[in-house]
Amino acid sequence: MPPKVEKQQPMNVVEIASSDDEVDIGPPPGMPRKTTPSSSKSRRQQPQKQQQQKQQQQQQQDSSSEAIAVPVPAYQSLDCRSFWKAGAYDVGPIASKAPAQGQLEHARVHPKFLHSNATSHKWAFGAIAELLDNAVDEVHNGATFVKVDKIDIMKDNSPALLFQDDGGGMDPDGIRKCMSLGYSSKKSNTTIGQYGNGFKTSTMRLGADVLVYSCATRAGKATQSIGLLSYTFLRKTGQDDVIVPMIDFDISGNWAEPILYGSQDDWSSNLKTILEWSPFTSKEELMQQFEDIGRHGTKIIIYNLWLNDEGIYELSFDDDEEDIRLRDEANHGQTKLHKKAVELRSHISYCIRYSLRAYASILYLRKFTNFSIVLRGKPVQQFNIVDDLKYSKTVSYKPQVGTIKEVTVETTVGFIKEAPALSVSGFNVYHKNRLIRPFWKVTGDAAVKGNGVVGVLEANFIEPAHDKQDFERSSLYIRLEARLKQMVMDYWKRHCHLLGILPPGVKSLDIQKQGAVKTQKQLPTNRHSIDLPTNEEEMHLDQPITRSNRHLGSTGQSDLTVEESIIGLAAGSYNGVISDDGLGSKPIDQICEENIELFMRCEEYAKKETELIQTVEELEKELEQAKRKCAQLASHLETKRKQKIMQQQC
Repeated sequence: MPPKVEKQQPMNVVEIASSDDEVDIGPPPGMPRKTTPSSSKSRRQQPQKQQQQKQQQQQQQDSSSEAIAVPVPAYQSLDCRSFWKAGAYDVGPIASKAPAQGQLEHARVHPKFLHSNATSHKWAFGAIAELLDNAVDEVHNGATFVKVDKIDIMKDNSPALLFQDDGGGMDPDGIRKCMSLGYSSKKSNTTIGQYGNGFKTSTMRLGADVLVYSCATRAGKATQSIGLLSYTFLRKTGQDDVIVPMIDFDISGNWAEPILYGSQDDWSSNLKTILEWSPFTSKEELMQQFEDIGRHGTKIIIYNLWLNDEGIYELSFDDDEEDIRLRDEANHGQTKLHKKAVELRSHISYCIRYSLRAYASILYLRKFTNFSIVLRGKPVQQFNIVDDLKYSKTVSYKPQVGTIKEVTVETTVGFIKEAPALSVSGFNVYHKNRLIRPFWKVTGDAAVKGNGVVGVLEANFIEPAHDKQDFERSSLYIRLEARLKQMVMDYWKRHCHLLGILPPGVKSLDIQKQGAVKTQKQLPTNRHSIDLPTNEEEMHLDQPITRSNRHLGSTGQSDLTVEESIIGLAAGSYNGVISDDGLGSKPIDQICEENIELFMRCEEYAKKETELIQTVEELEKELEQAKRKCAQLASHLETKRKQKIMQQQC
C-alpha cells in the first residue's frame, strides 16, 4: 500500500530466531532493532531447546505489554523460490496497534495476500499479458511501443524481466494508485484493465520483487517516481502489513528535487530501503534507469524470478534468443515424434502454450497501426488466424443481453489450411480486442464432426474472469457456448464435402444399385449433348465423358471432340443426369463432390500402402539381421561344442 501522507512511524522489527543451519537475520540498515532482555552470553550457555522456550516466553510477554510486531522465525525467510510453494508459511499473531489521534481503524493487508492474490494466474503468460495490456492501454496517451526483454542483475548475476513503454507515465499520485490493491481508474470502453488488480497479481506471479520507474508531466510539472513492491523484503523483515517504499522527484527545473510528503528522514528511509532490497546498490545506479525512459513512460523490472519444482527458472531465455518460453510447456524430453505430431506442434494453436512470441502475435484481434510489441529486440508480427482460413464465412449472432441496445456479434468461421490433416479446432474469443479464450473447443474432444473448423469473434457482451484467461460462467456464457456449437455443426454439415468428407446422413454413391446412367438424355437447347455409357456399360466416376461431333442447331457451329473428366466439370454446367431406375436426377456438382471424396480416399489408401511397404522393408531388414545373429550364435555354439569334445578326449 502507498505510504501515508503524514509522517511514518519507524518500523519496529524484533530479532529473528535462527535455526541450527541458519544465521541470524536482522532488519535492514536504518531500521531499529528490538532485542530481548536476555544477553547473548547466557543464550550461548543454554541448550538450544531451553533457549527457544525462553525466547517464546519473552515474546509472549512483549506482545502483551507493547504494541509491536511479533518476531518471525528465520525458517520463514524466503528460502523457497518456487511460486506455488512460496506462500506456504505460518502467519503469527498480529499485534493490535491503537490508531493515532483522529485516525480511523483500517484493515491490514498481510504480505501473504500478495502471493495468494497472484495465484489467480495459473499461467505465467497470462501474467505477462496483463502487463502488455497496461502498455496497450497507453496508446491513447501516445505510446508507440512496449519492450519486453531479459536483463541481467549484476548483484547476483541472475535474470530479470523488463517491461518498458513510452506512454504517458504515472505521476506520484498515479503510481500510488497503481501499487494500491483494488484501485482502478480505467472504466472506459477502450481500455482493457478494469479491476485494478492486474499489476500486483501479474508481477508477483512472475517474480518475488518488482521495481517500478515512471516519468510523467501533469499540469506543467515533470516528475520521476520509483516504487518497490518486494515480497522478499516483507517476508524477511517480518511485516504484517504491505509496505511499499516510494520516492518522487520534481524534474521541472535543471535537476531532480526530492518531493517530500513528510520529513526528509522519511524520504531518506524510503530510499535506503529501496537500495537495500533492489538490484541497485547506490542512488546513482538507481537513477541511471531513468535515462532511457525520457520525459514520459514507465519501466518495470521484475527480479528474483520464480523457479519451477525442479529448481530451474520457470521462464527460459536460452532456447531462443528472440523469444521467452515456458520451460515446462515446451516438452523437450520427447525426441522421436510422429510426423503428424511434429506438424501439430508447429501450429499456432500449440505454439502459444510455450512461446511468448507466438502468444503475443494473436493476443490482440485488430492489428496496431502505430504501436508495436518488441520482444527481445525484435518486433512481434501480429497474426490474425482469419487470414489463414479457407472456405470462410461470416455468421451473425444476436445475444439477448437484456438491454435496450441490440448487440450483433459477427463470427468468422472456416477450415484451417491444414485441414483435415491436423485435428485443430475451436473458437478464438476476444473481449475488447484482447484474446481471452484461444481455440475454445465447444464440441467433444473425441468428436470427428467439427475437426479443422476454427472461428474468431469478439464477445464484448460477457465479462472476463480476473485472470483474463476465461469468461465468467453466466447465463450469457452458457448461451454463447450453445450457439457456437450449433455454428460448428451447421458449418461442418454444409462444408465438410469440400475436404472430401461426406456430410452427415449422406450415403456414398452406389452406381450398381441405382443402375447405370441412360445415354444421351435430352438436355436444354443451350446445353451440349453428352455421350454417356449405355445401360450395359458401367459408368465410373473417373471415366472421361466424350462430346460427339454434332451440330448445335441454330448456332451453326460444330463441336470439337473434347474429353472432360467429371472432376473438371464446373458446378451447374449441367442440370444433372437421370438415373435408369427413375429415382430422379443426380446433380453433376454432387457427383463431382463424391468423385473428389473417392479420390481423397484413394490417396489415403495409397499413402497407407506406401507406409506398409516401408514397414515391410524395415521388418525384412530386421529379419536379416536376426538371421545373421542366429547364424553367428550357432557357429559359436558349434565351436564351443567341438572344444568341449576335444578336452574330454585329451
